[in-house]
Amino acid sequence: MIKYVHSFLCSLVVAFSVNAQVPTQTIRAKVFDSETNLPLIGVRLEVILPTPIRAGSDVEGNAVIKQVPVGRHELIASFIGYESKTITVEVTSGKELVVNIPMSERITQKNEVTLTGKKRGEVINEMAVLSAQQFSVEETNRYPGSRMDPARMASNFAGVQGSDDSRNDIVVRGNSPLGVVYRVEGIDIPNPSHFAVSGSTGGPVSILNNKILGNSDFFMSAFPAEYGNSTSGVFDLKLRNGNNNQHEFTGQFGLFGLEALAEGPIGKNGNSSYLVMGRYSSLALFQKMGVTIGTDAVPVYGDGAFKFNWKLKNGGQLSWWGMGGKSNIDILISEQTNYSTEFYGEGDRDQFFGTNMYVSGLNYKKTLNKKTYLTATLAGSRESQQARHVYLQRSLDINNSDTLIRVDTSYNMLGFNFTTMKFSGYAAVNHKINKRHLIKAGINAEQINFNFIDSVLTDLDVPDSWQTRWNYRGVSYIIQPFVQWKWKVNDNMDVTAGLHSQYFTLSNSISPAEPRVGWKYRMGGNQAVFAGAGLHSQTQPYYTYAYDPDNNGNSHNINMDFSRSVHSGVGYERSFGPGLNLKTEAYYQYLYNLPISQNSNSFSLVNAGGGFSRVFPNDTLVNDGKGVNYGLEFTLQKYFSKSFFFMFSASIYDSKYLASDGKWRNTSYKGANIADNIDLSYVWNVLAGKEFNIGKKHVIGVGTKITRAGGRRYGEVDIAQTMSAKEIIFMDSAFNENVFADYFRVDLKINWRMNTKKLTHEFGLDLVNLLNTKNLLG
Repeated sequence: MIKYVHSFLCSLVVAFSVNAQVPTQTIRAKVFDSETNLPLIGVRLEVILPTPIRAGSDVEGNAVIKQVPVGRHELIASFIGYESKTITVEVTSGKELVVNIPMSERITQKNEVTLTGKKRGEVINEMAVLSAQQFSVEETNRYPGSRMDPARMASNFAGVQGSDDSRNDIVVRGNSPLGVVYRVEGIDIPNPSHFAVSGSTGGPVSILNNKILGNSDFFMSAFPAEYGNSTSGVFDLKLRNGNNNQHEFTGQFGLFGLEALAEGPIGKNGNSSYLVMGRYSSLALFQKMGVTIGTDAVPVYGDGAFKFNWKLKNGGQLSWWGMGGKSNIDILISEQTNYSTEFYGEGDRDQFFGTNMYVSGLNYKKTLNKKTYLTATLAGSRESQQARHVYLQRSLDINNSDTLIRVDTSYNMLGFNFTTMKFSGYAAVNHKINKRHLIKAGINAEQINFNFIDSVLTDLDVPDSWQTRWNYRGVSYIIQPFVQWKWKVNDNMDVTAGLHSQYFTLSNSISPAEPRVGWKYRMGGNQAVFAGAGLHSQTQPYYTYAYDPDNNGNSHNINMDFSRSVHSGVGYERSFGPGLNLKTEAYYQYLYNLPISQNSNSFSLVNAGGGFSRVFPNDTLVNDGKGVNYGLEFTLQKYFSKSFFFMFSASIYDSKYLASDGKWRNTSYKGANIADNIDLSYVWNVLAGKEFNIGKKHVIGVGTKITRAGGRRYGEVDIAQTMSAKEIIFMDSAFNENVFADYFRVDLKINWRMNTKKLTHEFGLDLVNLLNTKNLLG
């Protein structure tokens, strides 16, 4: 069904600290070596103002800069022997600003401090030299239409786009969203989305909240060897610590939720902190108050997150963190009694759907000596999806001039409950051999417990014609050791290399050695060129292994092997003064070992993962499929400075796959062609924003985003089979042969912020699809 979206979002944010007295605030920084995590003593920090404010770091790498006026400023960290670091900070009166500043040691020793450090936006992971983007919360907070959702924010990057407007799945360089991995503290976490379909990586509403995130990394291909089980992209998310100096509180009310956050010190010595937050669906609250919101199918969801952090006597650091959420929605067609011409398009069943996801872990970090750093995490997680469909046999009740719909009979037609539990462990050691050589080695291991059950009627007109498609309970393991090396040839050239291995016990799949290499050379004029390549592998959605439509205990896809991919890329970047960067990158990806049908048809798992449907292969899947993605990306970005920012990102690309019928087709994630005679699709984004200071306490911000992309692909409906099965079935021969109109959307964001002595007030208005363009919703 084609639907359209035109959304209006608004939120009110109030933050306050217990002790703030005037519209200035304190910046507290932690400065450390990016490779060993060793605190750096004597680092000079300077806030750029007409009269600069300076401070130095102490023996633990901490620095306190007091009486900083509210607003956005440049903060420079400089230290002899290290590359200087410049970041943009936003200072508000309601919260102290706490920042972590990793610094990289120079190869060539100099006896003076120079201010020619890393360009803005460079990734945190020292091993990444290409196809990576720092996920700066401070920058992406300003992106219109992102709804403070990390995935929707990432869709503004070149080479990344959303699957459709109804969900936050992201398509990375033409790959299925199934290939995206979310990682926290070294652990791969379950899909962090409400209303998440089994095996998917997105959903309509994110459980993640950027208020608990620090700056993080996003990788798009040929990522470092420590990342595995992905052929598409990786979010390496960092959870920030709470303020260990004073208690602070933040409240927000918006269309997507009522939320609160509290943080502060534990005890009086400042060595420990807490951060706790929670959110509940605003629409559910409106419903409970009897407020009509335009639909009876109200999504109900709630989520929360926490992090407790302790500094130990031995110099180590221990943190306990967690996040999770629960959601459900009831779509009750049986309550629709008024007849309309769209009656038969509204469905023939009541649907009850619910999901939940929880993950929690302990993380330990310790600098063992000046050259060695250890980090380890133990975690547990659980995710579950449940659904029940009730089939309705209805008729029209005609009484004089009134025509009503009545339900003659109803009975269950489908039900399933898929639950996956994980126990995860991660450990890694960084060892800095000398200034030129860095080694990182570690292992990631998971125990996975499955419990899948699913039944459906084979004939909707026969209430007792049940078929069991899943009835599986089992345990499996994934083990992923890795080692990676970085060689700083000189101050202008880096070389990285690594090996990743992966073993999955359920299917007895093994990838013994996946090499990863990267190279970057910095030239004069703030220019650089880079290249890299890597071999990657990925498991299939877990439930697809256990599919057993004959209910004989013989899951005929249990032996599916990994999907495999060879990534390669080459690029060029240049910085034009402070904060203005140009970057272009070309990539080529060859996929093989893709699961396709054993019989001749168009099916391939490469097309799954971008919607609300599970996969039901008609026959046994074999790893004989292939695919190709290639393209060219371009980004021109001005990071926020002098009260404005802009970004233009664009990509042209191709994405094709080979199925068992021997025909190369466009994947479901390749948009419409640029032109009839050019077999390439496209996507581009323009974002811009400006802030206006009104007096000393008020700031008004205005931002806009314009997106255009090739239209989604679809096939021809097989009318006869659709009528017989009472669900939409497409003609196999015409798969992805047609395209919808090209996608176009304009978003506008307006916000007002006021800083008082004790409070920061903020009111925001996010107008999504401002022009009410009729785009495909789902």
